Amino acid sequence: MSSKIAIVTGAASGIGKAVAESLAKTGARVIVSDLNREAGESVARAVGGRFVYADLARQSDCRGLADAALEETGSVDILVNNAGFQHIDPIDEFPEEKWNQMIAVMLTAPFLLTKYVWPGMKRNGWGRIVNIGSVHSVRASPFKVGYISAKHGILGLTRTAAREGGAFGITVNAVLPAYVRTPLVENQISDQARTRNITEEEVVESVMLAPAAVKRLVEPEEVGELVAFLCSDGAGAISGADWTIDLGWTAG
Repeated sequence: MSSKIAIVTGAASGIGKAVAESLAKTGARVIVSDLNREAGESVARAVGGRFVYADLARQSDCRGLADAALEETGSVDILVNNAGFQHIDPIDEFPEEKWNQMIAVMLTAPFLLTKYVWPGMKRNGWGRIVNIGSVHSVRASPFKVGYISAKHGILGLTRTAAREGGAFGITVNAVLPAYVRTPLVENQISDQARTRNITEEEVVESVMLAPAAVKRLVEPEEVGELVAFLCSDGAGAISGADWTIDLGWTAG
């Protein structure tokens, strides 16, 4: 994929960083986007790409990210919608502004970025879009109403775009990991302990790993390698699929 241009959102750390690294190994030029300028620039340098700051809660920044890529390269071949965050609270205590922000970042922004890169992919007859969902795209848990609503919605976007893109050589897939060893998950442990009134050790054992057959966290590199495969020519017949990396969580 040495001639391909990829945008990866939320790529300053965790899953996004691993995706950027995996795509760079295939020869793709990666445009790294994040709110964290310092860490994002560091990742961009490491993968030989470019950093573009974007607050994906704002439509203007979504447009600006796509335009920055298109103005420099002429087209975007790969889009990985990964940016996100969590907020943990019961429904009756869930802040309305957090709901709005989570839907904007994790559902509206993927739609907007897909819309903005779509015409170029259609002209080229080739495109790869991968939306990073979650096991919570297909399973619910308490205290995560904003996150889970957005992650359920991303499946609808994925499946609809896959149906529309197939005739133009555009594939659209979703990757649904369980808990991944990232700073986001590490921060969740203390939040879950507070909300559930249990210890952090109990959060890991009784909440995060209880439904899993494989009793460990997913590593970011495992997600990155799957995304790189879905962006390859070898995955050209795969579209509209939900790829779970859930340690056997949904097997039963």
